[in-house]
Amino acid sequence: MAVQHFFTTLFFSLFITSLSSSFQPLASSSSPFNHPPRFPTTTNHPRSQARPNEAQAPDYRYETRYFTQQLDHFSFLELPTFQQRYLINTEHWVGPQRLGPIFFYCGNEGDIVWFAENTGFLWEIAPQFGAMVVFPEHRYYGESVPYGGREEAYKNATTLSYLTAEQALADFAVLITDLKQNLSATDCPVVLFGGSYGGSGVPLEEEGSWGSHHLRPNLGDEPIAISLLAAWMRLKYPHIAIGALAASAPILQFEDIVPLETFYDIVSSDFKRESSTCFNYIKHSWNEITSIGQTRNGLVQLSNTFHFCQPLNKTDDLWNWLESAYSYLAMVDYPYPANFMMPLPGHPIKEVSLIS
Repeated sequence: MAVQHFFTTLFFSLFITSLSSSFQPLASSSSPFNHPPRFPTTTNHPRSQARPNEAQAPDYRYETRYFTQQLDHFSFLELPTFQQRYLINTEHWVGPQRLGPIFFYCGNEGDIVWFAENTGFLWEIAPQFGAMVVFPEHRYYGESVPYGGREEAYKNATTLSYLTAEQALADFAVLITDLKQNLSATDCPVVLFGGSYGGSGVPLEEEGSWGSHHLRPNLGDEPIAISLLAAWMRLKYPHIAIGALAASAPILQFEDIVPLETFYDIVSSDFKRESSTCFNYIKHSWNEITSIGQTRNGLVQLSNTFHFCQPLNKTDDLWNWLESAYSYLAMVDYPYPANFMMPLPGHPIKEVSLIS
């Protein structure tokens, strides 16, 4: 009964917090946008400069630890182990005597520091619930790479065969179990959290809401929403966690229940909310790009207009570049400066809209 009451209180709080945050006023700042990388190659990005009245990105504190993981959780083969990195903060944890909860973020495919420093919601609610915060790193990413390094781990299909969702979920389950035992916290409830990316991992065949251009993340080119791991772990290991908050997890898209263009509808509405002029420029730009690209020197003209370092070979390259820029801007449209994809000011979509 106590656990049920805790979980009800937690998710009611999550609902109210997310509802109120969606109506925050927009602030202006200045910064250009560039095409962001899929994953960070380093976490030592310079922070964006905030204006005097703009919210500052918070500074989170955690301890870095390592846990020895099995390479294969589902066989009896004698395979090498690897060190899984995880970040932990017990500053606000009320301890096992009071059944202090454990907020466990299911690591994405990237450096875990990158995600920990850009998941403010989890840090903000931890003091309210007296929770421990744990950020484990996903296998094969960041510092949690088997075989001694990326070159060997990514060498061929055999070494990469252990990079699966099933193995990652097992990593999390083993880590949670060991952590609770070592802290005498076996009765403390665990709540899973996961954040997602822009692509559902399937190609779009329909036109997006920008109209004249197919907004299409190609299979394998866009990151799959790793908040799925939080939901899948709750299903596969119900004895490990009492619940999961899977933000933007495209679970229903796997069964074609939700229209595939839903993501781009949301991206479109983000731009339209800031500026209908900017929205219309984007909507009509696709036909313009196509028309110019089909002329004799059109690709050269487009390359010069966008100041590319190398000339375009086809208009598809420009389309994909712009799609990624617009999508990532919508995904990181935070009210404060952040370095999640690249250094950006607060409310980056508003800033881009001002350029128009």
